[in-house]
Amino acid sequence: MRAVIPPFPQAGRAYAERRLVGPGDTAVSGRARLDALVDWLQAVAHADVVDAGLDGVVLWVVRRGALAVERFPRLGEHVELTTACSALGARWAERRTRLTGADGARVEAVALWVAIDASTLRPARIDALASVYGESAGDRRVRTGLTHPPPPEDAAARPWRWRRADLDVGGHVNNAAYWQAIEEELADPETLYAEVEHRAPCAVGEAALLSSGERRWLVSDGAVCASFELRSAPPSAPA
Repeated sequence: MRAVIPPFPQAGRAYAERRLVGPGDTAVSGRARLDALVDWLQAVAHADVVDAGLDGVVLWVVRRGALAVERFPRLGEHVELTTACSALGARWAERRTRLTGADGARVEAVALWVAIDASTLRPARIDALASVYGESAGDRRVRTGLTHPPPPEDAAARPWRWRRADLDVGGHVNNAAYWQAIEEELADPETLYAEVEHRAPCAVGEAALLSSGERRWLVSDGAVCASFELRSAPPSAPA
């Protein structure tokens, strides 16, 4: 099933933060970069968990995500990000986030996060979250499998390299850093729909970005770390 953006929860807990789009967030044209957008999504998600008193209960690993950009934020624009849990399972949670800007920016995003026990680094049960996020999650069910195809043999390739500056506290490449590779070949679209599926962690060293049509794959040590689908507009219905 394609990761079409689900409706934003109409009940239960929602958390919001405001920020100013700064010079370090933007491309040459002044639009916010994709890696900056994803970094904001991570930041507001973490702030929500801390505000709810759940920091340190589990570690969260992004399994997949999607962005629907109706209008990119611009340099100097004040934006607000609002996030809520839109589905909840025994070992995963879906987070829905909306960005709106004072000058018309609008981004809708969804991400599936898998819970990892901080001590064992294995998938963890998250029963404690139901009291906090249960109302907004409701009874919505989500498929947790990955659907992107592997790269074809004739996919075009160009080199990429992961730096120590790309790593997070877990010692793996941060989710936002993956989008820097996409930014390297992205022009300045007015709208964009983008999906990502994370398949394996990446570490410092040489990698490659493969491309074929609307799809991209980041490959390191012969393994696909992440795959992307890029469109000018979101699909109208699941495929």
